[in-house]
Amino acid sequence: MIELHYWPTPNGKKVTILLEELGMPYKIVPVNIQQGAQFETPFLKMNPNHRMPVMVDTEPKGGGAPISVFESGAIMMYLAEKAGKFWPQDPRGKYEVTQWVMWQMANQGPKLGEVGHFLRLGDREGDQTYANRRFGDEANRLYGVLNYRLADRRYLAGDEYTIADMICYPWTVNWKFQGQNIEEFKHFKRWFEELGARPAVQKGMAVGSDLSVDVTKLPPEEQARIRKRMYNQRAIPAPA
Repeated sequence: MIELHYWPTPNGKKVTILLEELGMPYKIVPVNIQQGAQFETPFLKMNPNHRMPVMVDTEPKGGGAPISVFESGAIMMYLAEKAGKFWPQDPRGKYEVTQWVMWQMANQGPKLGEVGHFLRLGDREGDQTYANRRFGDEANRLYGVLNYRLADRRYLAGDEYTIADMICYPWTVNWKFQGQNIEEFKHFKRWFEELGARPAVQKGMAVGSDLSVDVTKLPPEEQARIRKRMYNQRAIPAPA
């Protein structure tokens, strides 16, 4: 059984999309990041970086003790390799996909996350004009990268739908909030609409929809506590 320690964010939804595409049985273990569950000792033992998702495979190939993996890209590689689907293992195919998984983890996710952070911040910490322009332009560049790539191929790694596509999709569903115009990127739009119509993608994106809370409807003091918990983190002391 696959246990997925999860909260419904784009990084979590990457993995649930893959699990749904694979038809692989899994169990969701909620990690309420708004309440700080990611900082509790049992979770830190699985991921010292205190970020979800974390996957635990209680029945790994070859038997033996459960295998725990953190970082969404690594989890997706593990699951795809285990199932023998969505990640070719010949050198050319494998690294055609792998480079886009790395691109998403190093570029798309962090930069689009910054776009959302500063737009939500508003003017609570002073004038954010430069930050909004800086990351808004970078978001536009990244959508352009996807659009350029998809101009001459159906999917990011070629003609085959892979984890490269699944890992990128969840971060694009909020393109409007990110200040982008989808009509500017016709090749990306074609890919985006095709993926969004896949039943497994729809199911994966919906996982945990009953878990999240609209923070804007909470009292101001609770909103402030959540912001501090989420965005003002410093080093956690190592165990004695």
